[in-house]
Amino acid sequence: MDISGVISALIIGIILGLLGRLLRPGKQDIPIWLTIVVGIVAAFLGTLVARLVGVENTDGIDWIEVVFQVVLAVIGVGLAASLYGGRKGVTR
Repeated sequence: MDISGVISALIIGIILGLLGRLLRPGKQDIPIWLTIVVGIVAAFLGTLVARLVGVENTDGIDWIEVVFQVVLAVIGVGLAASLYGGRKGVTR
């Protein structure tokens, strides 16, 4: 993957994080930076899953890959919200 691919993945990751937060039911009490990190991770993992399944390169937009990425972003936002939100109430 060249630098333009990495930059594209980061931009898509930001969009995926925001989409994951939007599609996740309920309130997610996580900061925006964590939402973006979750989206970036979901972008890379979704591409990996698409490669493993054999659908990473199709004609036009890779819709199956995008679906994998969005689903992983929704799951990631939920996980981050439960882990980050649970930590927030702890006082030291």
